[in-house]
Parts: sequence; structure tokens; C-alpha cells
Amino acid sequence: MRTRTLLTSASAVLLAISLTACGQEARGGSRYRPDDGKGGTIGLAMPTKASERWIADGRNMAEQFKKAGYETDLQYGDDKVENQVAQLENMIAKGHRLLVVAAIDGSALTDVLDRAHDAGIRVISYDRLILGTANVDYYASFDNERVGELQGRYLVDRLGLGEPEKGADQEFNVELFAGSPDDNNTKYFWNGAMKVLRPYLDSGQLVVRSGQQRMSQATTLRWDGGTAQKRMDDLISKNYGDRKVDAVLSPYDGISIGVISALKSAGYSGKDLPVVTGQDAELASVKSIVRGEQTQTVFKDTRKLAAQAVRMGDAVLNGRKPKVNNTTDYDNGEKTVPAFLLKPVSVDRKNTDLLVREGYFTAGQLR
Repeated sequence: MRTRTLLTSASAVLLAISLTACGQEARGGSRYRPDDGKGGTIGLAMPTKASERWIADGRNMAEQFKKAGYETDLQYGDDKVENQVAQLENMIAKGHRLLVVAAIDGSALTDVLDRAHDAGIRVISYDRLILGTANVDYYASFDNERVGELQGRYLVDRLGLGEPEKGADQEFNVELFAGSPDDNNTKYFWNGAMKVLRPYLDSGQLVVRSGQQRMSQATTLRWDGGTAQKRMDDLISKNYGDRKVDAVLSPYDGISIGVISALKSAGYSGKDLPVVTGQDAELASVKSIVRGEQTQTVFKDTRKLAAQAVRMGDAVLNGRKPKVNNTTDYDNGEKTVPAFLLKPVSVDRKNTDLLVREGYFTAGQLR
């Protein structure tokens, strides 16, 4: 009787192993656990609380995942890669079902995402593409090259530049800023802006007095406004003298605020301030636009981006294929990550009311 019981138990174990192997084979050999519907915890790894947009992103996702039936673990890395890695390791150890990651350094997460994969945890790259790993399933962001195009086009239109092939009837001085060198989005913003500005730089209608026209010369580590302010101070003191800065390509509102602080310290004010672009429609910058200081920003409704990430995550966890609209452009060095890209909108003093109509700010906040 005991022998028969042992044989029956052994057969059951072998059957379980066989079924598990078949299941893994059906999923392409992956170790991902079976999709089992609602519930469980989603890990949200955001880069910093130093920017109001990341606070809003984290809050919006936490609220919307909760409405969709999940718990959330929201962590901020304080712009320190080691913090974010430790937070992700902790989320993996706790058995979270999904990780949504806005990377501090897109190339620094390979090892920790290997562990996520081994634990059967799916990964959505949020706004900043994670690089150098096959263990990222989807990417939710805005059309980042379009953001740069909007910034570059705004400079051209605001300065009233003619067709670049006709040459320069008048020269305008411009200085160029780029985002953080460890953020993959930086190159998309830069490439989009340069697609518009390069013909005018080549024709001489736009002149970079500092000579710093390469992205590597223009980057701003961690998108830091203080770093941008120091660089702008240096550019003005070394290259301008009696000349005037007519425009500054800034990829982000925090950088724009730093640039404007440097310009004010150099004696610029009111109508003497150059055209200064930006991105993210942060409240301080929108109020600056209303005051006539910063000139433009690019509005990216992070509520919609958060909603898209939640839809992607919910689909993945329930055995559905998330909707994407770009399967060709976001190669992270190991794979082309399927992406859903939202459309950005240019905002200046003429249409700040859009932000009120959309419920992003109240009219009182913009006073």
C-alpha cells in the first residue's frame, strides 16, 4: 500500500513538472508567472521629488492603479541610481506583480531587471526608455522627438526667421541646452529641435556665439536648474560682452528657470529677455510665462500618461496585449520596445488658458 502511494505521489510530481514545462514553453520559455487577473501590488519607481511633474506622475498612477483594483508601492529615488536600484530590489523581494519604472539612469538597471525577470515580474518603462536589457516589456511616453520639434519651431517662428536657404538678412544669437546625458529622452528632444534649427544654423541666421553646438557640450546632468544657471552665467560672461542673447533652446522648465536666473543676473529684464523654451508646463514656469519671462513650454498631460501606463499594466496582468502605436523607433540596444506615444502641445502666453480648460491648473494658480 505504501509503495503504491509513493508511486502515485511520484507520478503527480512528474505530471506537475511536465505541465509547468509546457506552460513555460507556451510562453516562449519565459519564467513569467501566469496572468491571474486583478489584485496584487504594483511597484512604481519614480526618479525624484525635486520636480513637481514626477510627484504628479507617481500620485496619478497610484490613484489610477488603485481604481483598477491593485495596491501600489510608490518610491522616489532622489536622483540617486543606487537608491532606485535598492528600491527595485526591495519590490522584487516583496513579490510585486509589475514594475513601472521612470529610470534615473536608463543604462544602470540591467542587473536588477534580470532579477525581476527571474522572479516573473513584468516591467513597463515609463517616459524614460530603459536601456541595455531585453527585460522591459513596454514603453509609455510622449512623442519625444516631436517635443524638440515644437521647441525648435517656436524659436524660429518667434524670431521671425525666413527660409534658411535664402541666407541671413539678420543674425540672431542662440544658445543651446540639452537634458541629462544619462536620460535616453535627451537625444530625442535634441534631435527633434536640431531637425528644425540646423538649417538656420548652417545658413547663419542663427549663431551660437559659444560655439557649443554638439549635444555633448550642451547636456545638463540630472536636468538640474542650478547646473544650467552656472553654465548660462559662463556662456554670457565669456561670449557676449555688448552682444545680446536672442534665444535659448531649453528642453525642460527647471533648466529654463535656471537660465532665466542667469540672464537676470546679467542685467536682462522684461522685453530684453530672450526667447526661452521649456517642457512639462510646471507651475513655476507657466506663471513665469504669464509674467512675460519664460516664453514657451511644452505641455505633456501626465494624467493621460499615467492612465496609459495603468491600461498597459492591467492588460499585461490579465493576459491581454496592450495597445501600442510605435513598434519601430525605440531600440534600447537589446530590443525594440513596443511603445505608446502621446502627443505634446506647445504653450505660450496666448494659450495658457488651455491648462485651465484641461483642469491641469486652476485659474487662481496661474495668477
